[in-house]
Amino acid sequence: MSDHTTETIQLAQRLIQIDSVTPHDKGCQKIISDYLSPIGFNIENMPFGDVENLWARKGSASPCLVFAGHTDVVPTGPEKAWTHPPFSAHIDGDMMYGRGTADMKSSIACFMVASKRFVQDYPDHKGSIAYLITSDEEGPALDGTVKVIETLENRGEKFEYCLVGEPSSSQKLADSIKNGRRGSLNGTLTVKGVQGHIAYPELSLNPIHQLAPALEQLVQLQWDHGNEYFPPTSFQISNINGGTGATNVIPGKVEVLFNFRFSTEHTPDSLKTSVHNILDQHNIDYDLDWTLSGLPFITPSDGPLIQAVKQASQTVLGYQPKLSTAGGTSDGRFIAPTGAQVIELGPINATIHQIDERVSVNDLNQLTEIYYQTLIQLLA
Repeated sequence: MSDHTTETIQLAQRLIQIDSVTPHDKGCQKIISDYLSPIGFNIENMPFGDVENLWARKGSASPCLVFAGHTDVVPTGPEKAWTHPPFSAHIDGDMMYGRGTADMKSSIACFMVASKRFVQDYPDHKGSIAYLITSDEEGPALDGTVKVIETLENRGEKFEYCLVGEPSSSQKLADSIKNGRRGSLNGTLTVKGVQGHIAYPELSLNPIHQLAPALEQLVQLQWDHGNEYFPPTSFQISNINGGTGATNVIPGKVEVLFNFRFSTEHTPDSLKTSVHNILDQHNIDYDLDWTLSGLPFITPSDGPLIQAVKQASQTVLGYQPKLSTAGGTSDGRFIAPTGAQVIELGPINATIHQIDERVSVNDLNQLTEIYYQTLIQLLA
């Protein structure tokens, strides 16, 4: 029977009932601060631009385990399409409905209750516990975690372990943890031609025709075969836009948006070089703008953090999670370059960003216990 009255569930509901659509926090971080301060955490608010960030730390010794997450959520979509209002945190049977239930306010509630219990049970624990919470994960991610990490690095404040509460589970709680993520590289390609009447192609230069052979080559290319941690690098076109809307006009340009999800077999520079080489082979007149969203990272499976989480899951659930690097990017990409071990462990991700996003109440109570047992493994 799911217990709807636990502190975890009550805290999760308080956070979910706040309509903190990115980049707004709307008081979520104050709830977190007010909870952590009485149990010994030093609170630092780190606003950058319109983004609220929270850095809270208890202790200064090593090792330090950081709980990382975000209080912003994606828009709800049409509210009338929801079974229950998206910011009601309504519980129906074992399921709690609401935007942010799975991604990822509930995980923050689990962090908080696990930390409080651990501090009370182990007042003389070793090392430190910290929180890195932002309201800029679902948006551009320019003034959130990346700025907090930059601040910490500039003042020489380090930590060894980071557990991100992103929804990593697939079919059942903690069946999967992310011990790395692929890199993400975006390209905006503009191919220039000469606009003209479609009946007189000899007086024009069709950029779509110019681009087509090169595009086919890019799509067909096997970029790499991946490795023990990552699947093969993926090249995907997300948009092609050209023309005036008329059927009798050859366009003067065509724009293509594409993305690489890449493994540690490549660097951004190696991918850029390959693309430019292919385009140049076809004598295309083009401009190409690149945006790097994140580098790939990996946390070794034999490290203390993964071993601690595996043992905690075994203790609570009777099984150990599998390691995965699938899925999109997360703020872990900003944390891994510090040298910290980074993993993601959170609720089932089946309904994230969807209408009727929801999470199991029982799962949240068990997730709290897993976080608590992880603290014991690392800091007791």
